[in-house]
Amino acid sequence: MSESTVTPSETQAAIKAAMKEAMKSRDKERLATIRLMQAEFKRIEVDERIVLDEARVIAVLDKMLKQRRDSQKQYEDAGRDDLASQEASEIVVIQEYLPQQLSDEELDTIIDGAIAAADGSGMQAMGAVMGQLKPQLQGRADMGAVSQKVKARLAG
Repeated sequence: MSESTVTPSETQAAIKAAMKEAMKSRDKERLATIRLMQAEFKRIEVDERIVLDEARVIAVLDKMLKQRRDSQKQYEDAGRDDLASQEASEIVVIQEYLPQQLSDEELDTIIDGAIAAADGSGMQAMGAVMGQLKPQLQGRADMGAVSQKVKARLAG
């Protein structure tokens, strides 16, 4: 495929523009995070020999965000506030390129709809409900928190 026929996703284009802006303004921390995002996109494209579409870009960013949140918590638990603050600053930059987060009310409505649509009840329906929710909520909600909410609803 020639370079001219491959169009990056809208989010990738925004990240590339932000990288140029960070270079011009000499914002080293922001630039480092943006380069991490672009390196991950490139790694996936090379490893899988694909061009990332918008949905996959959001999924990659969501995974990176989850990794940063986990690391931040571990660093805070270990008393490494310097490393925790680095993770926090990366979280802020990554979140800029994810869709608007859903409010608790919107999230509850979507979860209720997925539970109603699922075949079965109780914890047996957990997989079906989460399978239905993941594509809808990718990048728009913390899937760990969603899983806890679904468990609570199905158990009680």
